[in-house]
Amino acid sequence: MMLYPAMNKLTSVVPNRYMLVNVVARRARQIADEAEESGERLSEKPVTIAINEVAEGRLGSVYTGGEDA
Repeated sequence: MMLYPAMNKLTSVVPNRYMLVNVVARRARQIADEAEESGERLSEKPVTIAINEVAEGRLGSVYTGGEDA
């Protein structure tokens, strides 16, 4: 089974696979919450959108010391 985008492309943006999962999950939750608040229907699943953002380099793994700090 071939994944798109390829894992090596994703790990070139976020080098740690566990951090990649965390980054994608957080962004996917944010996308889903924003869509629910605005009543927008998404054409793709939030996880797919978040993965594509990572692959395009629009989303990385910069730690900002958010609420979990």
